[in-house]
Amino acid sequence: MSSVTILDGGMGQELIRRSGQPAQALWSTQVMIDHPGLVGELHSDYVDAGAEVITTNSYAIHRDRLRGGASNHYAGEGIDLPDREAEFEALLGRAMDEAEAVRGRAQIAGSIGPLGASYRADLNPPHAEAVALYAEVAKALAPRADILLFETIASIDAARACLEAGRQTLRPVWLSFTIDDEDGTRLRSGEPVADAVAVAKDADAVLANCSAPEAMPAALDPLARAGVPFGAYANAFTQITKAFLDGGTTASDLSARRDMGPAAYADHVMRWIDMGATIVGGCCETGPDHIAAIAGRLGR
Repeated sequence: MSSVTILDGGMGQELIRRSGQPAQALWSTQVMIDHPGLVGELHSDYVDAGAEVITTNSYAIHRDRLRGGASNHYAGEGIDLPDREAEFEALLGRAMDEAEAVRGRAQIAGSIGPLGASYRADLNPPHAEAVALYAEVAKALAPRADILLFETIASIDAARACLEAGRQTLRPVWLSFTIDDEDGTRLRSGEPVADAVAVAKDADAVLANCSAPEAMPAALDPLARAGVPFGAYANAFTQITKAFLDGGTTASDLSARRDMGPAAYADHVMRWIDMGATIVGGCCETGPDHIAAIAGRLGR
């Protein structure tokens, strides 16, 4: 079990609990301005719990998400978001500054979330545009990150863009796919996970994330065939259904499962490890206690 790398857990929902701020558009980014040091405190708590890799709080820092106006997918019904695009570089810098809290105690993975919106393959821009947007973030994070972690990839086209962008830096590139909660053999796009192997084999590691724990084994079987280190970090949300995706809602509209405490979650993780996974952790609605439970099972 010494070969297993432990990632951290969720960021956004844990920050809501700690800050006392309600979930709203770009709240995980705003919290770095309103509560400086809080993200770094959470990074440290994850390392204390056993995490060997922490992910920067940069998942939502994309130009399209920061752009103002009611047309922004993250604005919500009738909401006109202020324009934060001018703060793009500064916010990425803040995320890296917060990660300095664990410098030397854990590896730092520069988190790069999806363009458009989480889980929505239909919002991914054309390839050349996507590569340029992903590469801008990757190049900003790379000088201070040990790894570039492209998260919640919903389609094979998006994965190609992420890989091409990441390869414009000298950092290892990890690709992490979000899969169908009801059918773990498929990506959120509906494409077979097995078809993603053609892209995944050229990454430095491949994972599945932000999907139901129960769906992960069906995804890990084909991902293992990529021939690179693989693993998973699931969420503890109630199921992300097709109706939820069709409704254009965001993570603030989801709720936590009551049956996915640290012990129950660790049971799932140990099953993934039995399948050969060597990189494991948690995603949304998991916290330091979940990571500590995993570390305990591994005798860390």
